[in-house]
Amino acid sequence: MLLSVMGKCTLKPQLAGALVAVIGCTSLIALILMLVQNDSAEMPPRFQYGIVFDAGSTHTALFLYKWPGAKENNTGVVSQVLVCDVEGPGISSYANDPPAAGQSLTVCLDDAKKAIPIGQERNTPVYLGATAGMRLLRLQNATKADQVMEEVAKTIKEYPFDFQGARILLGTEEGAFGWITINYILEGFIKYSFEGKWLKPKEGEILGALDMGGSSTQITFRPTDPIKDPTSEVQLRLYGLNYGIYTHSYLCYGKDQAMRQLQIQLLKMNNMSQRVTHPCYHQGYNLSLALGDLYDSPCAEKTGAFDPTDIVTFLGSSDPGQCLKLTNTIFNFSDCSFPPDCAFNGVYQPPINGNFYAFSSYYYTFDFLGLAPQAPLPLVLSTIESFCKKNWSMVKTEYPNIPEKYLQDYCASANYKMTLLQEAYKFNETTWSNIYFKKKVADTNIGWTLGYMLNQSSLIPSEHPLLITGVNHGQWAAGIFFIVFALFLSFVVMIILFAGNIN
Repeated sequence: MLLSVMGKCTLKPQLAGALVAVIGCTSLIALILMLVQNDSAEMPPRFQYGIVFDAGSTHTALFLYKWPGAKENNTGVVSQVLVCDVEGPGISSYANDPPAAGQSLTVCLDDAKKAIPIGQERNTPVYLGATAGMRLLRLQNATKADQVMEEVAKTIKEYPFDFQGARILLGTEEGAFGWITINYILEGFIKYSFEGKWLKPKEGEILGALDMGGSSTQITFRPTDPIKDPTSEVQLRLYGLNYGIYTHSYLCYGKDQAMRQLQIQLLKMNNMSQRVTHPCYHQGYNLSLALGDLYDSPCAEKTGAFDPTDIVTFLGSSDPGQCLKLTNTIFNFSDCSFPPDCAFNGVYQPPINGNFYAFSSYYYTFDFLGLAPQAPLPLVLSTIESFCKKNWSMVKTEYPNIPEKYLQDYCASANYKMTLLQEAYKFNETTWSNIYFKKKVADTNIGWTLGYMLNQSSLIPSEHPLLITGVNHGQWAAGIFFIVFALFLSFVVMIILFAGNIN
């Protein structure tokens, strides 16, 4: 009996030892299966987000963009996620109530916050760029301009974003960033191949940009010859390549300020009469303005003293020929600092080169007339003339859903833009077909904000891609089997040892 018990006691440690050896071999096999013939792969980085406010002269809009955390040559591959139009006028209109300028942004900031994944808000940069409206306000009253900018910054800082500042853009920046936007959307800088790779296209077409807001207008393109005036040249580096472009911004020549200049020119030509015939207004349409409101702009040239409470009434005459002549009077085509390469007002401009996209106010006017995205020059001229000859009641009947404040200016605006494009920029019968009037391309709005985001994204650190190591499915299944088997044997050893201790 004693020998039987001693034999059992001796057998259990031997069995346990054998099982431990098996466990060791099994674990070694599992380890080898997990290590040999494995592959490493990069997990796609999560998207980064950025917000840009376009604080224009007539309205403000928020644009939300995203791009992969791993960037291409230090520039983000950016796409548009959200556009939110801020209710109310541009922030420059709040000069006498700066806090209201900041408050106007809250609805769009709330929408952007909802569109960004939870946890990424604090890594989302926010920029606010103010354009010509604020440039004019700064000329008129720098203190009020500073107060407005402080209030919009204060509002944005209340949100859990990475606020990068609010500033008034230079006109050259506005032009350059609009040019970047167009050529980026049309894959002039970089394109996505069928193989799923980002490629730099071979030297191809780079388009010019024609932008017009309420208070300024910009022209930007790559000229064929060296730029003579260094103040009009901008050097950019995008996706590893350098670009030299010509750009100029004309303050006071945006659509709204140009319409004001036409009214003031007519008033001057009629010796400040209280009733003035306006050839660009439709017959039957009358507009009355206080002189104080008419001249309340740095763009308004004051020729003498006047009573700001006096009222002037403009009477429409539906005269397209006289309207076209009137638009010529607000340009100076005689002075030129670099003859013959000038546009107007003595500003240097090299000969236009290549195709152009005309957007913002250009698009809205030509689209209204049914001339977008392109139309032959004779058709454009005849369409504008026919529209300008109509009387006011006919125009209102044909376009019942368009507010009068827009409807009243389409004739004047069309003639003004034709004078700018033909006489100033020198588009002719041959080159007119190079202009495309566009609002969007590939579901992305054309404007300066995307170009600004692209430029700024080069300053935002890239995310380092997450590396993972993987094995094929057969190896993985065998490894899991041996690991589970080893755990089972370990459990058996524990039972044997536990039973031995009890005995």
